[in-house]
Amino acid sequence: MLAGGNALADGGKLIVELQNVRDSAGNIRASLYSEPDSFRKEDKALKIVSLPARPGTLTLSFDGLAPGRYAVMVYHDANDDQKLNLRLGMFPTEGYGLSNNPKVMGPPRFDDSAIEVNAPESRIAIRLTY
Repeated sequence: MLAGGNALADGGKLIVELQNVRDSAGNIRASLYSEPDSFRKEDKALKIVSLPARPGTLTLSFDGLAPGRYAVMVYHDANDDQKLNLRLGMFPTEGYGLSNNPKVMGPPRFDDSAIEVNAPESRIAIRLTY
């Protein structure tokens, strides 16, 4: 009998390159979503990764992913309060970014940021905007 099966049987990996991190204050927080209804609600994220900020480019990964559509939201939590701070309730005061790097006018949408993860390893780049 030959060994075989789905290459993602143990889960795929999404590697995220974060570009344009401004400084080393606080942490970078990245949230992974698989549903439009939970998108941008960190308490409903499928997975969350946090790592110390440092200027330039950072890399993080989400492991154990089933094949499917996902969206990633990242923010530079400079004051380390574990939330994206907003001015007037809608304008980010901390650096942020989304998978696919969409132009955002109003609240970001899942469909604009959705990516397919169907390989053992997928890579994306997200540029933080301050």
